[in-house]
Amino acid sequence: MKTLVIAEKPDMGRTIAAVIEPRAKNNRNYLEGEHYIITWAIGHLLGLAEPDAYDSKYKRWNIGDLPIIPDQFKIVPNPRTKDQLKMIGELAKRASAIVNACDAGREGQYIFALIQQQLKLRQPVKRLWISDLTAESIKRGFDGLKDASEFENLTQAARARSEADWLIGMNASRAFTTRHNALLSVGRVQTPVLALIYDREIEIEAFQSQTFYEVAAWFRQEGVEYRGLRQGDKLTDPAVAESIATSVKGKSGQITKYEAKQTKEYPYRLYDLTLLQREANAKYGYGAKKTLDIAQALYEKHKVISYPRTNSNYVTEQNIEGMHKTLNLLKNGSYSELALGAKPELVHKNNKSVCNPSRVEDHHAILPTLKRPGTLSKDEQNIYDLIVRRFLSHFYPPAEYKQHTVLTEVEKHQFKTSVKELLSLGWKVVLGSADQEQTSKKKTKKNSNEEEEAEEWTDKAFAVQPELPVHCTKSEFKEKATQPPKSYTEGTLLKAMESAGKQIENEELRDAMKDSGLGTPATRAATIERLKNVGYITMQGKKMQLTLKGRTAIELIRKAGVDLLTSPEMTGQWERRLYQISKGEAGQDKFMENVKKFTMSIIDKVRVQAPAPADAFGEDTRGARGKGKGAGAQRTSTRTSAKTSGTGAGTSAGAKTTRQTTGASSKTGSVVNSTAQTRSSAPGQPGVRETLASCPSPGCTGQIIEGKKGFGCTRFKEGCGFVIWKEYVGKKITSTMLKALIEKGSTQVLAFKRKDGSTVKARIILQDKATGKLSAEKQDA
Repeated sequence: MKTLVIAEKPDMGRTIAAVIEPRAKNNRNYLEGEHYIITWAIGHLLGLAEPDAYDSKYKRWNIGDLPIIPDQFKIVPNPRTKDQLKMIGELAKRASAIVNACDAGREGQYIFALIQQQLKLRQPVKRLWISDLTAESIKRGFDGLKDASEFENLTQAARARSEADWLIGMNASRAFTTRHNALLSVGRVQTPVLALIYDREIEIEAFQSQTFYEVAAWFRQEGVEYRGLRQGDKLTDPAVAESIATSVKGKSGQITKYEAKQTKEYPYRLYDLTLLQREANAKYGYGAKKTLDIAQALYEKHKVISYPRTNSNYVTEQNIEGMHKTLNLLKNGSYSELALGAKPELVHKNNKSVCNPSRVEDHHAILPTLKRPGTLSKDEQNIYDLIVRRFLSHFYPPAEYKQHTVLTEVEKHQFKTSVKELLSLGWKVVLGSADQEQTSKKKTKKNSNEEEEAEEWTDKAFAVQPELPVHCTKSEFKEKATQPPKSYTEGTLLKAMESAGKQIENEELRDAMKDSGLGTPATRAATIERLKNVGYITMQGKKMQLTLKGRTAIELIRKAGVDLLTSPEMTGQWERRLYQISKGEAGQDKFMENVKKFTMSIIDKVRVQAPAPADAFGEDTRGARGKGKGAGAQRTSTRTSAKTSGTGAGTSAGAKTTRQTTGASSKTGSVVNSTAQTRSSAPGQPGVRETLASCPSPGCTGQIIEGKKGFGCTRFKEGCGFVIWKEYVGKKITSTMLKALIEKGSTQVLAFKRKDGSTVKARIILQDKATGKLSAEKQDA
């Protein structure tokens, strides 16, 4: 009999077949050769069953039926891929042995485990464990197949993660949904991530901008001219700042302190998935999911990069030779000039910034492979280019600088100058000119809100003589304002998810979070997409904005007394225990027992919580599942996929909401259309947005409500064109500002930033009450 090889996806299966059975007959769902039959799971063929599979009463959501804790978890086939599951079962009957060739990681292990469980496969199993799909790696992997028993602990950890996420997600989502009569999705990972966004938004809203003044002066000495910033207490009086600027102009001064030291900048770490997603978001504006999809295509379809869903920035000793071979490959092609200028001797097993086996878990850092890319799309080329240039940078020496610090005193006022003089470009030669400029702008914190930027000299040397006097040739003062924290982008949120452990005071928990954070590299993109899909966040350009529904969800969870659901601490505890399970250092049963206790405590606390007000969520999240509060809520979900419940991306109990629709015929309609549709589709239900003010348009009797992108009138269908958009000349219009505009005609005095970095004070004025048109009115200092 033959050996059955089960890959995770069709492309992977065909790639493996081309190496181990090059003359295999190609059938629709499998390939068959002399020794091997190669087939595949199309991702997750099976998932954990919905609650109604245990008892039909769970078809209706009722808090009285909670908690739902199965004695034995049931699995069900994905209806879209059930034929492929059946095919694997038929092929297994003709096989005497099986090779698990799913992705080499916890998720791939779980996909195979469910297939094995459902089909009751009894054949001996070997494990293919490789990090890229090149022919060389596949051949080497099959020559050294591992026994499946070596991965039993990893299987237990994967199963524990999936089942624990199901318990928390299913029960918490149903509890909060039925108690507050609004469709609320709660998950072990998605909820603390939402809390990160919530806390940042609260911080921004509470921020009070302070105006201050900066004095700069230019000095000349022996043909060298440099700029310095006044040091000392922050200036809040413009008259004082102007007086200082005037007093030093044209005067002589002396250098009271001068330091110069050599510094080196080493190449940035090799990419793991999260770092790649962050940098692709910053450079190209790609969302986390888009970058993951592109990287997966480069790995599976084009086979030009190694396994992308890695959390390591390092390689092992076994990878060094392959890196040198890849460097030689790159000497022919579009990267030839950079590859030819590289120094192979810099990448070796003792270079701990590259080779650090202790920091490699399942997979090494993302690397280009020994396959030349064919035709790549523009997006694919962009991601491939990032990976190749980062790879090449480690074959170059560090960039070298001379850091100069000068303190100049004029009329008893101290001015500080920081100059970064380029000595050698080193590894930065692999970057484009724009990237070189960006990496050179290294900022040093002056205080909690200001930053001092070192001036870089790249075309000439910088030198001053402390013993000689200087002359102040020019001076100026500028108005500045302290800035609030920035709203999260997908890139900065990924960084926060990755480093969420820094918010934890317990040292052991922080160590457990170092490499996992909130979610895993493979699931973070799905978590962000989930928050969008359930209506908790929206995107304004790159910025993430919390919706009223998202804000209320976090407040309700915290007020219920289950703060752990919004804290990275719980994820840290789980990740630590799951890691220990995967290493055989902890038991799955004890872990699951604690999860069940936590689940029951959530239900107990939510059950006694006061229901949220009818207008708390600002959209139609109410009344769609049953006949009012207290009634069992009708399930309106599709089945929860194993990928969602198994990866910890935030199980939602199948609670599937739809995004706001905006297909209105006028600009005002686009703001309030979803609410209008709510009323027509669910008459008599309390799912009406909170009214913020009466419409100021002459003769209109409508009310102003909040929409996705702005504040509009409920009588837009009757022709009212009043709308105020949520952003005006860089300022976010809050509901408080909206009320001030409508009731008083203007906001309080605000600080606006000009293109040159200076600030100006102005009020936002409601210029036209009929349309909501705004203008800015400058205020005297």
